[in-house]
Amino acid sequence: MAKEAKTNAMRMLDRQKVAYEALTYECDEFIDGIHCADLTGAPYEQSFKTLVMEGKSGGFYVFVVPIEKEVDRKAAAKAVGEKTVDMIHVKDILKITGYIRGGCSPIGMKKQYPTVFDSSAGKFSEIYISGGRIGLTLKVPVDALLKVTGGKLSDITME
Repeated sequence: MAKEAKTNAMRMLDRQKVAYEALTYECDEFIDGIHCADLTGAPYEQSFKTLVMEGKSGGFYVFVVPIEKEVDRKAAAKAVGEKTVDMIHVKDILKITGYIRGGCSPIGMKKQYPTVFDSSAGKFSEIYISGGRIGLTLKVPVDALLKVTGGKLSDITME
């Protein structure tokens, strides 16, 4: 049996001795988080997407929000001490993060950017995030995610 190729996210979790569950699904191209959750059977409210934004200062930030919600840019900017934040261009995702669109994990990017998880993640012991490639979702304990990413919880989604 062929050994599954590890992603940066998986290697980082392994190095930190974090137990996680890898869920794979068949997919050739970008699909949104709702379809990923449907394919893995992950509950929507526990499934999170990773968004990368650039602040007015030129710094990059990672925001992890529920798949069914939109980021509140004002709240996100405030959470990282910026005046404003805007989504980076799709063409820049690989260059900035080392990941492709649809496979961007908050763990194991090229650089460790300030990371903010929506406070709703704190309601769960584990959440589902991208595993670092299309077709891979990881179920990871929230406290371990916060530790590994140096992340924090904040209200960053629109109501």
